[in-house]
Amino acid sequence: MIVAGADGCPAGWVLVLWQGPEGPPPQARLVKKLAEVLKWDERPAFLAVDMPIGLPEKAERGGRHCEREARARLGQRQSSVFSTPARAALAAEEFQEACRLNRAHSEPPRGVSKQCFNIFPKIRELAALVTPETQSWLRECHPELAFWAMNGEIPLHLPKKVKSAPAEPGLALRRGLLEKAGFPLTQLRAPAFKRKDVGKDDILDACACTWSAWRMSQGAEIRLPAEPRFNAEGLRMEISA
Repeated sequence: MIVAGADGCPAGWVLVLWQGPEGPPPQARLVKKLAEVLKWDERPAFLAVDMPIGLPEKAERGGRHCEREARARLGQRQSSVFSTPARAALAAEEFQEACRLNRAHSEPPRGVSKQCFNIFPKIRELAALVTPETQSWLRECHPELAFWAMNGEIPLHLPKKVKSAPAEPGLALRRGLLEKAGFPLTQLRAPAFKRKDVGKDDILDACACTWSAWRMSQGAEIRLPAEPRFNAEGLRMEISA
């Protein structure tokens, strides 16, 4: 069984494929569009993606219930969980228009963060692939929640980035957690990605999502909330790790 984790990166998406602890070394790949994965002969049985799945009709303070639950567990790392906008805001191509649409579809009215707006294209891309049926294997994940799970459900004390630049102590902490959790990071087979295309933290985040995808394949993942809520399209609004 092949599973994979995907993280958005400047060049598209970086994916890590794995067949579990008894399988061959994991492999990293770069794709421009996530839809390319659906054409692979070895399509993953589970694909865990670090991107929101299932947008609400009305945005709430603090985002969806699953995002609020994730933040409650992450301590100092809670800022890594963005508040998902209302589905209507996703149609906006300009930041001010996104804020206007989100204010019209939120209570109390609120705009959209610039960081969240910057990933709108990838949220739209993923939304075009997900249906209630494909959500059986295409799941939303969050790397920091995965690292929290690896760390005995204790928030990490070091960030992976400081002032938008990779922070080596935090990266080293996450590398150690992956290895300790059974993911063979030192055996990862990866092309020589250009730094401008794929960051060090992007690869680690994809590995964390892959670890979560393996847990999904074994029915051992943590799902937040325990009883998922659904959006108007029938999609579960949950985050797994």
